[in-house]
Amino acid sequence: MPRPLPLHPRRILLIKSHSAGIGDILRSSAAWAALHRHWPGVELHLLFLSRWPGYPSEELIRDHHLLRSAHFLPMLEGAFLGMRGVGPATWRRLLPQVGQIVAEIRPDLIIDHEPHGLESTIVARWARRHGGAPTVGVAEVAGRGLLYDHAAPGLRRYAARQGLDWPMDYTERDFAALAALGIARNGQAILLQETAGGRALRREIAAQWPGERPVVGLNIGCGTADAAAKRPDLETLAQWLGRLAQTHPHRLLLTGAPFEAPVNTAFVQSYRRLWGNGTDILDLAGKTTLSTLTGAIAGCRLFISSDSGPYHMAVAMGVPTLALFNFPNSAHYHHHAWTRILVAGAPEAAYDAAVSFLNIPSSGAAS
Repeated sequence: MPRPLPLHPRRILLIKSHSAGIGDILRSSAAWAALHRHWPGVELHLLFLSRWPGYPSEELIRDHHLLRSAHFLPMLEGAFLGMRGVGPATWRRLLPQVGQIVAEIRPDLIIDHEPHGLESTIVARWARRHGGAPTVGVAEVAGRGLLYDHAAPGLRRYAARQGLDWPMDYTERDFAALAALGIARNGQAILLQETAGGRALRREIAAQWPGERPVVGLNIGCGTADAAAKRPDLETLAQWLGRLAQTHPHRLLLTGAPFEAPVNTAFVQSYRRLWGNGTDILDLAGKTTLSTLTGAIAGCRLFISSDSGPYHMAVAMGVPTLALFNFPNSAHYHHHAWTRILVAGAPEAAYDAAVSFLNIPSSGAAS
């Protein structure tokens, strides 16, 4: 018999897997905010089944202001019965860990946000067995809904009921499960706050660049071979950003992971060749963590990025963001007043979008 839902849960266990990329996990923060809005004072505890143990996003998500705790458990695949999947050895290690987390948290509601696969369903049922809390899941395939106490419709049905385009905005995926609780998104944006480490970095940057000239952040990103197709053309970037510096003087702050340093170097070389200077460029590639990157982003009047993690971070922090897409990818778009998406846009369109953001009066530097 299905267990009833609590009228006002105090502690909710949220189960996720899929991708450990910062953008993918940060997308869930809109649902976290909606849960807090619906049940003020609720504690949210994330249990993430990770196939990428130790991924850089873990540190930032553990410190997220909307979560009381975040637990990342390795979900390693291997060969089992001639098929690739999670075998008995992994479950013998994993399930006791889940039981321990449930004993510590004592949730009174368990929400499995994953629409596909059985791994998260098994973990949800194990958590229910050990803690007694009702479970909520997504009936993406026939029969899956029977494995939960309360099930929401599959993703396509959810999108149709909400009047959303397909493929729908990736942020909406977490709200599919919340539909079983009667909780709607209502335009909720993803959220992220500047960390203490980020604040310290922002002040260091301000000390290097005294004065009132605004800072424009640039995350070229896409430094791996499989992501190169998403990378903006460096020569084109240098052309219109140099023009922007002529008409709207600013300081250019480059961000990136350590392996993206060569991409940034190539961009700076193109920029200097075209414009003859680079004194107002600071390259932070490989010099930040995701946590300290929040400070670099917070200090920007405008943040320009490819389709990569820092793009989602800037949007979540409410910083004016210009996202450059080489090809359509509507599931990754954000639709807010402080966000502009350009898909294979001409340099003139990128320049005009940047100018429109820089012409907005600054609300003042963060303290």
